Amino acid sequence: MSTGPAGHVMRSFAVPNSETADPTPLRRFLTTDDGVTIDAVYEPGGVVYDARDAPYATSASRSDHLAFVVAHGFTGDVDRPHVRRVAEAFAQYGAVLTFSFRGHGASGGRSTVGDREVLDLAAAVRWARELGHTRVATVGFSMGGSVVLRHAALHGTSDRTPGRQEHEGRTDAASDAVVSVSAPARWYYRGTAPMRRLHWLVTRPEGRLVSRYGLRTRIHHQEWDPVPLSPVEAVPRIAPTPLLIVHGDQDGYFPLDHPRMLAEAAGDAGELWLEPGMGHAEHAADDELLRRIGDWAVGRAG
Repeated sequence: MSTGPAGHVMRSFAVPNSETADPTPLRRFLTTDDGVTIDAVYEPGGVVYDARDAPYATSASRSDHLAFVVAHGFTGDVDRPHVRRVAEAFAQYGAVLTFSFRGHGASGGRSTVGDREVLDLAAAVRWARELGHTRVATVGFSMGGSVVLRHAALHGTSDRTPGRQEHEGRTDAASDAVVSVSAPARWYYRGTAPMRRLHWLVTRPEGRLVSRYGLRTRIHHQEWDPVPLSPVEAVPRIAPTPLLIVHGDQDGYFPLDHPRMLAEAAGDAGELWLEPGMGHAEHAADDELLRRIGDWAVGRAG
């Protein structure tokens, strides 16, 4: 484990891609495989290139331009200031696609708190592919952190590595690098006060009412059936896709046994950064950490 990226990553430079892409953001409603509409925003961002290729960078095509697909935490949405801040940070390294999970913001449906949200992320990754990006990094925070892990396990690998099983999913929705920040390792955790409050919101009718009108988050009333693949069960299925697990040592939701369980499950296929003084998810991810994540994704996403 480390507090910074392991290994050598060539310094990256961000420049406008004015010759190859319209810088105007695109906003669109995507449709998931189960028919839910998802509010999504695509921003071309900057072009990142290896310093050795600097003379050719201005003619880089969109297919060489890394796209970050950002999966927000519970009660977030595409327009929340903390989500926009993350998007702005990653826009220095590539295109950025943000979206609101089902039940959040202007998206349709109701939140299943990490279960069917995998379909939302898959729809967003497919849109990035349709826009021409051959390299896609998924970056998730808290609930979104669990979703990027499960998505990577269930949707295979974009390069069709021999030995991958066909049932693992459609490769047009696969990611080329995965970053999970402040994610739980296992379901039904109630060991901290914030998680006990969250369970009250999810499981009680009055809690769901508070969530709907106070937090702009609509939660499905049905319990999971069947219980979905947990994050720690998903992690061993992600290789050979590069995986980064990031967690703060002051996280008030999930203590350090969660990231350590995930890292142990990943083995040599994953990296673990334990961040001193960091709390939980997007609000606690400072600009320096986001820059390091951006560098890591550029260096690992093929």
